[in-house]
Amino acid sequence: MIEPTPVTDDGPDLDAVLLPDVARRLADPLRRAGFTVDGVAEALGSEAGTALDRNEPVPAARAVGDDGALATLVRLFLLDESRRADDVAAAIDPVGLAEAVAAGLLRHDDEGGISAALDLRPHADEHGSWWVLSDLEVRAEGPDDGKGREHVLGTGAASMSLAAATVRRPVATLLDLGAGCGVQTLHAAGHATSLTATDVSERALILARATFALAGVAVEVLTGPWWEPVAGRRFDQVVCNPPFVPGPPEVEHVYRDAGLGGDGASALLVSTVPAYLVEDGVGQLLASWLITRDDVEAAREAGDPHDGWDARPRRWLTEAAAAAAPGGLDAWVVQRDVADPALHVGTWLRDAGVDPASAAGRARAARWLDFFAEHDVVGIGFGFVTLRRTAPGIPGTVVCEDMRQAHGDPLGPEVEAWLDRVAWLRGRDLLDETLVVPPTTALERGYTPVSPEEDVADDDGGWRRIGGTLVRLDGPQWRHDLDELGEALLAGCRGHLPLRDLCELLALAHGRDADELTAAALPVVRELFLHGMVVPR
Repeated sequence: MIEPTPVTDDGPDLDAVLLPDVARRLADPLRRAGFTVDGVAEALGSEAGTALDRNEPVPAARAVGDDGALATLVRLFLLDESRRADDVAAAIDPVGLAEAVAAGLLRHDDEGGISAALDLRPHADEHGSWWVLSDLEVRAEGPDDGKGREHVLGTGAASMSLAAATVRRPVATLLDLGAGCGVQTLHAAGHATSLTATDVSERALILARATFALAGVAVEVLTGPWWEPVAGRRFDQVVCNPPFVPGPPEVEHVYRDAGLGGDGASALLVSTVPAYLVEDGVGQLLASWLITRDDVEAAREAGDPHDGWDARPRRWLTEAAAAAAPGGLDAWVVQRDVADPALHVGTWLRDAGVDPASAAGRARAARWLDFFAEHDVVGIGFGFVTLRRTAPGIPGTVVCEDMRQAHGDPLGPEVEAWLDRVAWLRGRDLLDETLVVPPTTALERGYTPVSPEEDVADDDGGWRRIGGTLVRLDGPQWRHDLDELGEALLAGCRGHLPLRDLCELLALAHGRDADELTAAALPVVRELFLHGMVVPR
């Protein structure tokens, strides 16, 4: 009789050889049972599926029933239920129940049934369907419970946001740095010929090898910290979901803590990625940055609209440009969220399965908040960094901007388009170009009512115009305020006259100096161009 598999803080012991072998042979029975994204969605229906996404398992259990391999697999792996050994054995055949337990995938539970020892769930994108293996989510039973140091995440919100933001153009070589269980690598299999995945965690790479075996994807898997496993190599594309969470210089959880203190992990990676890119190679990573009181006050004194959030990323980009030499560097830093220190700490305590009100939670929160107070941190920014190494002698373009507005489209196509726009502008004088406003751009106008006591000669049916806003209707849904001259200039972008001529005509019509108007209009139009709100004819 097989003894119950011990479950530690970091999950069950894993057999580094047997688990990938079991995973490779498990793909067929999973597919045969319909344990896929589409199969599970069809079995549950939209209402129960949505409830399960909210971590409400009862509607899903009622929808899937008790009979058959799919019901067994859904209840076992998605609903965290114990199942009868003979039902599990039938569902995973020809993989033997004993070897699945020995590999660390399943375990005998205290009730005499079989439970999942790992998280196994279907996943898919437009290129394929597969499964992801990771550690089980912590379900806190006591005040001090939490994820273990080596806990390996699955398809979390951060990993899925990076996958949605990744450029998917075909490339020969791609590196997934800090691959974890391999989510980014799987997504990259649809557009990269040769895949390399690295991680400092042996446990993560055991799960990654098993995940790749389940998907039937060939991947070079290397163990080691940071760039050490690929020293001296360069890639067409690098993707990285690093331990980016700013906090004290310690490692409580490998998936989120780098041990460098503050935003050291993001600083290290942003500044060194270009050294591992080929010419025109692209690196993309999630990053966080500390926003300090000194940077905020300096930005306000200088009239900087960024309010100081970009101060630290810009310092890293200076080092990144040096790493790109003798080439140049294109860089796009997008801030997607900002949290105050208290919110940041509470969020990541809960993410680690720790109740902030517990004794352990209080102690950890105090330690983190003391660290932020000591470094005068007033906020923590989070977002995406895209870097492209340009050819020698080609100057780069560096842009840092807020994108905290909601948007429904994947960010990846927008990043790809931004890189194309930057490349298109190189060697061109925008004033000599003929531009048009695409149909995905709209103009919103604002008005306030004219009171009966006012005598306004140019009112519009009792309304006074107070401004206009140019809005992009797709993608990131950028918004730009325009004055009347800006509206008139864009109205002239109909593909007939170059921008320089439009500026001169506008200056003549409004009695303005042509050179001054052109100098003021050029940076505005350039930003609109980079945001896809004016395009070449």
